[in-house]
Amino acid sequence: MKTLNEYLKMPYRMEVVEDPEEGGFVVSYPDLPGCITCGETMESAIANAKDAQKAWLEAALEDGIKIPEPDSLSDYSGQFKLRLPRSLHRSLAEHSQREGISMNQYCVYLLAKNDAIYAK
Repeated sequence: MKTLNEYLKMPYRMEVVEDPEEGGFVVSYPDLPGCITCGETMESAIANAKDAQKAWLEAALEDGIKIPEPDSLSDYSGQFKLRLPRSLHRSLAEHSQREGISMNQYCVYLLAKNDAIYAK
């Protein structure tokens, strides 16, 4: 089993979201369920997050709870297989041809554009 210091050195992803209703910022660690905190400024929120992460890890170690390893981009190949209706396939092929790019590039563009809308 890893020590607290070993876990603290791992690159856990931190998500910072501005809270327009209450003010300040909310910070969480997606790989550490329930590890969430906030702060009035970005700096205080990040400092509070580091304290919350340490407290979360300490409690998990004391209680014998399995601590997940951080998610990594190396876990993803950047490829997946997708089945779609033939009519959509034709439409995507036609649109990409009009744009002068490959269908793969066109689909990546559409996915990135849509993902940016929902990431806000």
